[in-house]
Amino acid sequence: MLSTERQIERSIKAKPRGTLVFPEDFSSYGSSDAVRKALTRLEDKRMLVRVAHGIYVRPKESELVGTVLPTAEEVADAIAKRDRIRTVPSGSYALNALGLSTQVPMKIVLLTDGSPREIKVGKRSIKFKKVAPKNLLAKGKVSRLAIQALKELGNGQVSAHEEEKIIEQLRTEDIATLKHDIGLAPVWIQKIMSKALPDVTQ
Repeated sequence: MLSTERQIERSIKAKPRGTLVFPEDFSSYGSSDAVRKALTRLEDKRMLVRVAHGIYVRPKESELVGTVLPTAEEVADAIAKRDRIRTVPSGSYALNALGLSTQVPMKIVLLTDGSPREIKVGKRSIKFKKVAPKNLLAKGKVSRLAIQALKELGNGQVSAHEEEKIIEQLRTEDIATLKHDIGLAPVWIQKIMSKALPDVTQ
């Protein structure tokens, strides 16, 4: 019978480098205490790196920069998948994701239907902000970002260039999805988003 540590080590080595793992991924290999101790030992052996509380990775290695750790965005995605929660980027993070801001936010704020919390990843942090489920109903990847980005910019504060950039990206969205999501937005945002629909004359 292999030890908890050995079983975890084998499981991690079978995954691609850069895969994020959580203690609960290994619950079948031993008690939570045994798993925690095994992960700490594997961290001491430099096989794993702890990127945040209870989140580990077997890092990728690059000849140019050495150890490559996952980004805060990748950590946020992994947490959302693990907890089966919905998330929507908001604030300056939504602006950055749409290319409206070149500034990489130090704090990623995600609206969620999961439990609220804040996780530190290196110098950056991820804040899961609990909101009413109706705020998470937008289906489109671009349109849900657009709604949050426009909210962040504010009614009457959106420049012609920003509006043009948002409309251009919204045109890549599936039309049925876009129409669905427009219906969820505040009226002033609906007016901007509707300009991306093909049957609207400019």
